[in-house]
Amino acid sequence: MEILTQFIDIVLHLDKHLTLLVANYGLWIYAILFLIIFGETGFVVLPFLPGDSLLFVAGAVAAVGGMDLGLLIVVLLVAAVLGNTVNYAIGRVFGERIVAAGRVPFIKPSAIAATQIFYARHGGKAVVISRFMPLFRTFVPFVAGMARMSYARFTAFNVGGAAAWVLSLCVAGYLFGNVPVIKNNLSLLIVGIVIVSLLPAVFGWIRHRNSAKSTG
Repeated sequence: MEILTQFIDIVLHLDKHLTLLVANYGLWIYAILFLIIFGETGFVVLPFLPGDSLLFVAGAVAAVGGMDLGLLIVVLLVAAVLGNTVNYAIGRVFGERIVAAGRVPFIKPSAIAATQIFYARHGGKAVVISRFMPLFRTFVPFVAGMARMSYARFTAFNVGGAAAWVLSLCVAGYLFGNVPVIKNNLSLLIVGIVIVSLLPAVFGWIRHRNSAKSTG
């Protein structure tokens, strides 16, 4: 319970924790952020890591001189692309066996089924759209690999989606993260970002559940 409380505190006060990390680790902060984004997008067992809010706050910290915005964007873009690529490869090689084994609590058949529906409905665009949706962001590359999506096609959507995700949120944080009304209510904004980004997943789950009931 204490670990969960600490994690929630980190997520809600990313600005303070990130500023402290910059002060303590200097240039190593880029490696730390790389590992967080790479882990969140690269491994289906790590969907709980901060993504959207971290990019926004990192942009805000860069605006006050804590980091270089250009280098930050490059590092996070590479992390996002490589993360999805690793996730795709894991899904392609081991996906069916991992899901069938049922030994990883974060990889539930219901979550995979919902992601498969999302992937089937939107095709390659799902790789781009999912970048802005927690959980789906982690599961879609895995499912794309399981579905044997061609690597060239996946890579095109992967790079495009990563660029849109990293650029939009980092630049938004850089431009607006230190506006007084936003800075003074950043915790509320982070909660809002998480809720808004989760809404499509919630609505999709509700529709899937209702359609299952109607056909049952």
